[in-house]
Amino acid sequence: MSKEFLPTILEQKKKEVAELFMEDLQPLRQTYRLYDFLKSHEDKLQVISEVKKASPSLGDINLDVDIVAQAKTYEECGAAMISVLTDRVFFKGDIDYLRQISSAVAIPTLAKDFIIDEKQIVRSRNAGATVVLLIVAALTEDRLKELYDFATGLGLEVLVETHNLPELEVAHRIGAEIIGVNNRNLVTFKTDINTSLELSTHFKENPVYVSESAIFTAEDAQTVAPYFNAILVGTALMTANNVADKIKELQIDKG
Repeated sequence: MSKEFLPTILEQKKKEVAELFMEDLQPLRQTYRLYDFLKSHEDKLQVISEVKKASPSLGDINLDVDIVAQAKTYEECGAAMISVLTDRVFFKGDIDYLRQISSAVAIPTLAKDFIIDEKQIVRSRNAGATVVLLIVAALTEDRLKELYDFATGLGLEVLVETHNLPELEVAHRIGAEIIGVNNRNLVTFKTDINTSLELSTHFKENPVYVSESAIFTAEDAQTVAPYFNAILVGTALMTANNVADKIKELQIDKG
């Protein structure tokens, strides 16, 4: 996502949000809290498995996938959570994918989108998400804090995504419990796993940390395993010949 690309996405989101109405709140789907799960399973690098048909950087990844079957495989293989792309325009996702997957699995689901408004948070919760994504780069610190407090007030957990040290400091300041480090550079859209390693030197004791993007092999997972509670993996799983084997390969034993 080039530096021009994030504003392009956010412009599109503003248009989408303008057309959304505030849904009536439905009951929160019951599952375990991701934070507690990651804190109590620190002996192993946990895998957050993503259902993703396409992306701006790679184009089409797997358009023919049976999303529910894919999600159930993730769950059976011990994924800590399932991340579901709900952005239509850039990732060929859909809020309905989140609804279908959330009703088919018992583990937490993450609404993976560019969230800029409370309406999106309520819609995600109603579709079965128990965790929502907030991207530091997409919001002012004040707005991030407002949306964070709104989401947690609804019983949701929040994955707060960062890309650099100033953003990590923002995540710490707002009291984020689950913090993602995206190895994808927002300017060049290139990925570099060293982003995770560099930022890990600034981690605090209380939060749990998730390394996102650029993780394809056991070697990649091993590189971040000493510093992170979990990895978020999409493309490697969506393109794997054997999804179960790939997840096992990435679940690094830290004991």
